[in-house]
Amino acid sequence: MTQVRAAMLAIVLGASVVVAGYGVAAARAGASAPPALGPGLVTIHVDIRYSHFSLDHDHVRAGTLVRFVVHNRDVINHEFVVGPPSVHALHAHGTERAHPPVPGEVSVAPHDTGETILRMDRPGKVEYACHLPGHLAYGMKGEITVVE
Repeated sequence: MTQVRAAMLAIVLGASVVVAGYGVAAARAGASAPPALGPGLVTIHVDIRYSHFSLDHDHVRAGTLVRFVVHNRDVINHEFVVGPPSVHALHAHGTERAHPPVPGEVSVAPHDTGETILRMDRPGKVEYACHLPGHLAYGMKGEITVVE
C-alpha cells in the first residue's frame, strides 16, 4: 500500500509541476510590452560592460527626442551608433576609430561617458551597434522599438 501511495503522490506532484509551468508560460505570453518613453525629450542610459550593451529602456514613442547617455565601463574604446540601416552600412566599411559627436553617433573612451541625441520618428525597430573592429561580431548590437 505504501508503494501505491508513493506512486500516486509522485503522479500528483508531477502533474502539479506541469500545470504550474503552463501557467507561467501563459502569463508570459499574455504580458504586454514595456511602457514606451515619450513623446518629448527623454533620456536612455546605456551601459557598456564586458563589450555588451545594456539599456535602461528600449521602447519609445514615435516623435520622441532621445538623449543617449553612454557609460563605457570597459578598459577599451567603444562607440554607440544608432540609426537606420544606411547609417550602419556606412560604419560597417568605415575606417574611423573615433567619431565627432553627431546625432546618433558617439565614441566613448574607457571608463568615460559620452552623449548623443536622436529623434525617433518612424515606428519600427532602430538598430544600435559598435562598429569598431570585431565588436559587432562579438555581439555589440541591439534594437530599440519605436511605437505609435
